[in-house]
Amino acid sequence: MLLAGVAAFAVAALSSGKERRVTAGKPAPAAAKRDVLPPLPKMRPKVVEPVAGNGGSAGDTTPTTDPGLNTVGPAPKGPASAGARRRGDVGTTDITKAYALGNGVALPPLEAPEEVKQIIEAGNVIARKPYVWGGGHGRWLDSGYDCSGSVSFALAAAGLLNGPLASGPLMSWGKSGPGKWVTIYSSPGHVYMYVAGVRFDTSNSRVTGSRWSNTTRSNAGFVARHPEGL
Repeated sequence: MLLAGVAAFAVAALSSGKERRVTAGKPAPAAAKRDVLPPLPKMRPKVVEPVAGNGGSAGDTTPTTDPGLNTVGPAPKGPASAGARRRGDVGTTDITKAYALGNGVALPPLEAPEEVKQIIEAGNVIARKPYVWGGGHGRWLDSGYDCSGSVSFALAAAGLLNGPLASGPLMSWGKSGPGKWVTIYSSPGHVYMYVAGVRFDTSNSRVTGSRWSNTTRSNAGFVARHPEGL
């Protein structure tokens, strides 16, 4: 009886050790592995070759007619009018000139120094912001801007200013006289500028706030200055 118990204990011990070795050698269960998402597939546009005369499905060849057309109408008696203006006719055809839209933003010229385009694009960011006295002098992104704050913002965006300047200091900033691309007109009480032919002013079109305009104004009493090289 004692021998039978010892033998059973030995068999159980051997079986337990063997099971542990097999278990230790098994790979970890799949549920324990860390989920790794596969990379997104590369999206490629699908090229579809158009078929002349095929405006619908390939299987539908039944001709359709407009039930509302009962007659072709009278023959034309004169040449067709030009109709609506073409997209290329908007503004000016001079690729070195900017063009101001009616909403106060401006389209940069196609060919101009990068600083000129940056000035216009920066002006678009704050275009139509309300006039706030001192706005733009305490921080660049403000709820509103005064004349010198808006001009300083646009010039600084092009790397031409390190900080905002009032209209008085702008009277001696940069180089004297009008520039080829940028001209700042400054006086002790007001400042505005022309960039690639469009005006950036807080009193444009009798609307308060910074905006671009294709109109001009009198520069009597103002000092003309421009950035070096522009």
